[in-house]
Amino acid sequence: MSPKRRRLLLLAVGVGILLSSGVLWLGRGFSAADEPSSFEKTVARRLRNFSIPRHERTQTNPWKATPDNLQQGRESFLARCAVCHAYDGGGQTQVGRGLYPKPPDLRLAPTQQLTDGEIHYIIRNGVRLTGMPAWSRAHAGTDPETDNESWKQVLFIRDLRLPSPAERAAQNQSATSALYVGSHACLECHAEIYERWKKTPMANVVRDPREHPEAIIPDLATNTVARFTKDQIAFVYGSVWKQRYFTRQGDDYFPLPAQWDVTHRVWRPYFVANGTDWWVPFYPPDNMQRPTGPTCDGCHSVGYNIQTKAVAEWNVGCERCHGPGSEHVQHPLRDNILNPAHMDYVQASDTCIQCHSQGRPVHNPIDGKYYDWPVGYQVGLTLSDFWRLEDHALGETSFTHFAEGSAHKNRMQGNDFVQSVMYRRGITCFSCHDVHGTGQYAQLRKPVNALCLDCHAPLSLYGPRTATLEEHTHHKAGSAGSQCVACHMPKIATTISDVKVRSHTFRFITPEMTDKYKIPNPCTSCHSDKSTAWATEAIRHWPERSPWRVE
Repeated sequence: MSPKRRRLLLLAVGVGILLSSGVLWLGRGFSAADEPSSFEKTVARRLRNFSIPRHERTQTNPWKATPDNLQQGRESFLARCAVCHAYDGGGQTQVGRGLYPKPPDLRLAPTQQLTDGEIHYIIRNGVRLTGMPAWSRAHAGTDPETDNESWKQVLFIRDLRLPSPAERAAQNQSATSALYVGSHACLECHAEIYERWKKTPMANVVRDPREHPEAIIPDLATNTVARFTKDQIAFVYGSVWKQRYFTRQGDDYFPLPAQWDVTHRVWRPYFVANGTDWWVPFYPPDNMQRPTGPTCDGCHSVGYNIQTKAVAEWNVGCERCHGPGSEHVQHPLRDNILNPAHMDYVQASDTCIQCHSQGRPVHNPIDGKYYDWPVGYQVGLTLSDFWRLEDHALGETSFTHFAEGSAHKNRMQGNDFVQSVMYRRGITCFSCHDVHGTGQYAQLRKPVNALCLDCHAPLSLYGPRTATLEEHTHHKAGSAGSQCVACHMPKIATTISDVKVRSHTFRFITPEMTDKYKIPNPCTSCHSDKSTAWATEAIRHWPERSPWRVE
């Protein structure tokens, strides 16, 4: 078809849409909040696709879907596209739902069935009479012929594709029929990810000192709390905040009675006291009668078998999050392995919450033993069928919770997170963390403020109502007080002694709440020489802060 005839046809179809839409407008007015009819969607989509030149449709992506290229595509997508298309490509955002036509769900067939060239063309040139802008200038850099960023966005959009019903059925079947093969089996195809993962705390939470003599951090000779020798240590557990030591008797492991405080570099007793964890009354007050199988090992391994007490692999290996991998190793397909990134936000975060939470199994005891981890749960299932989070009575300070509901102790990131607005908006744990490993603390995807400001930049839809971050924090740029996490993720949950980890509710705890509920607030935690009254009065004079948010 000649360009002239193509333009005439497009014009005729466009006029037809306008006329049909005009009839509706005359009857009921118009609003961008309306949902387009199926007819409008079909015609508009075909019109858009038809307008893409043939030579553009047949272009192939010059970039391969490597982890690094996917990460770059993801960052570009978050910076420019997520405000309308959402983090997951689903389009369920405040801006997206207010557009007419609505942004498409990028995960579904109408987008995924487009060629790479078609998706690339739409990114670069936008779509007229919609909210989709042209990114050609933004992505071209100094050379108009290069648009690597657009092509890497195509890679990321391809990676968003949801499994089809047939693929989901195959994944579920594979999850029940496949066997565990160990993380090393993933190395051949996923070498770059494997090498990053091997350096993470997840991959090194449990180590055998015979294989890794360097795993024991302190000099055992300095232990005056409860002496034991290296020969008694079957496993070393932990290395970030504390280090504990398990000994073996028969086919069980038991915690030795001293632990190393990594922060303060001192030995401390280790014994779970009465009135702390819920399971304490069900075990004798003796470490050597409290096996780690029911209390610890289910989260520190892959495939722990409660009958045989055997594991497929110690540490949090690949199959902990992706399911048994034997069939995928033999025939690498998308439909015989699980990927939390392609699950809904609840199942996706359940992958992490299964261990990063305080709770108890729905059915307990199991075979006469009380377990402190979700026995029977595997990634892809519904965690709430196996695990219930620890109860909390509002106004009551307990071993696990502060009076207003925030975590009082470590390993409660999940308890905090499910209360947050972030969770309700579909953010997942791995929206911020990459468990495969990064160069950042806590395996964050990028430096803290850069990560937060992706979505919460000053004067953005979800950002502070100030022109700069410094105006919002009232602290100098680069200072500790100007870090987003300083106020929205304060260190208030105890892991050992006075060592704290960050809250994950993302709520700002006011000084007034400290007075009411005895929960630490970030102001006087940092300005320890000041009172809550001083902090409250200071906040009252911040001009952009509502007085109702100070209480």
